[in-house]
Amino acid sequence: MQIFGVILAGGAGRRMGGADGTGADKALLRLAGQPLVLNARDRLEPQVAALAISANGDPARFAFTGLPVLADDVSQGPLSGVLTALDWAAAQGADAVVSVAVDTPFFPGDLVPRLWLAGNGALAVAECGGRHHPTFALWPVALRDDLRAWLAEGQARLMAFAARHAAAQAVFPTGTPDPFSNINTPADLAQAEAALRA
Repeated sequence: MQIFGVILAGGAGRRMGGADGTGADKALLRLAGQPLVLNARDRLEPQVAALAISANGDPARFAFTGLPVLADDVSQGPLSGVLTALDWAAAQGADAVVSVAVDTPFFPGDLVPRLWLAGNGALAVAECGGRHHPTFALWPVALRDDLRAWLAEGQARLMAFAARHAAAQAVFPTGTPDPFSNINTPADLAQAEAALRA
């Protein structure tokens, strides 16, 4: 079983502020002195055979990561990034892709094996504290044609697609900080900094 990884870095970060109202590129926000995308890379890369970033816009802004950048053909949210990653992985003979959100800096270091064990290679979604986290999931490349058709119908909800395929749930323990807490606002970023110093 060859599993690739993708960092979903397409969020606009509108709640991060900005005088022009456009927000911030969350992947480039700094936590403990380094961009969030590097934190995600360093956590996920040891768990997968190959890793890429899903993001639109100028790919050169991620050159410092050393990772390939995959742009969506049609942008319909995170599922578009998942489909692009599945096509990339399939072309290289991989069996599945594990996705993570770039703005979730404390995701588990054993994410990939636990997702794999939960679904035995089938679609599996992370769950923690009774909440599903579908941006943290294992996606078999065999699903890509159905996912392409799903998006072509205008469907874009992650959990709806997961339910369509009776996704397994990989249950992760709660902790402090919450392993799936994400950074949406300057206050969230400050809280993450404080958690790292604790």
